This record gives sequence, structure tokens and C-alpha cells, in this order.
Amino acid sequence: MTDLPRGVRLGVDVGQVRVGVSRSDPHGVLATPLVTLAREQNPRSDAVPSDIAELAALVAEHEAVEVVVGLPINLAGKHGPAAEHAKAYARLLAGVISPVPVTLTDERMSTVVASRRLAERGVRGKKQRAVVDQAAAVEILQSWLDAQRRPTR
Repeated sequence: MTDLPRGVRLGVDVGQVRVGVSRSDPHGVLATPLVTLAREQNPRSDAVPSDIAELAALVAEHEAVEVVVGLPINLAGKHGPAAEHAKAYARLLAGVISPVPVTLTDERMSTVVASRRLAERGVRGKKQRAVVDQAAAVEILQSWLDAQRRPTR
């Protein structure tokens, strides 16, 4: 079993329009929804996009020790355009929040699972769209936390 150093981690689901954010407890056991940020669509090339700045503020506010960004690998295990977009976002974020590390993790199907779980709870339509990014961020972070606690072979 891997010992996860104590500290809050933030989970991030990067979308074209919104960024879902979740957070863990300091013991790294449970991920919970935090916020959905609007993506800045046309940032100036010399400026930090507002969503990255807001995320950096959340890292500081929650004294996060790590940020876990979902990497949307396709079902065939390949990195398509969405994965390249997530990697670029993670690189930009890492440059802004350094020395806090940014970790990429496979997020295959996280939005599908999040949508299904919300629907099972009766959250549909506009209400679901408002929180599905946060729910996907919870799926990403919880899966990563669970993987960190699994015994290593």
C-alpha cells in the first residue's frame, strides 16, 4: 500500500467551455465537488487565461499539495486532440502554480460515469449540465486517490 503524503489535492476536468474542479480531504480518502470555472475563450497570448488564474487561486486557498488533471485517452488507448488539449492545459497550469506538481491521469469515461450517476440521482437536463463537470472532476480525483492506495506489486 502506498503512503500518500498528507494534503489536499485538486482534481480537474478540462473541457472546451468549462473546467470542473474537485478537492480531496487532507488524508486523500474522499473527493468532493468544488466549483465549475468558465473557460476564457480568447485570452491574450501574453496573459494567463482567467480560468487558469482562478484555478491557481484555488490551489493557494486550499493549500493544495498537488493538482490531478484528467487526460482523456480514447477507448483504444490513444491520445487524440482532447488529450493533447488537456496536456497543454496542464503544462500552462504547472507553469503558473509551480512548485505545486500537476499530475495527468487517465480519465477515460469520467464524464459518462458522472452523467450516469447524476441521472441515477434524478439530476437531469440543465441542472445536470451545471454540475457534470464538477462530478467528472470528482470521478477523476477519486479514481486517482484510490489507485494511490492500492498495494504495489
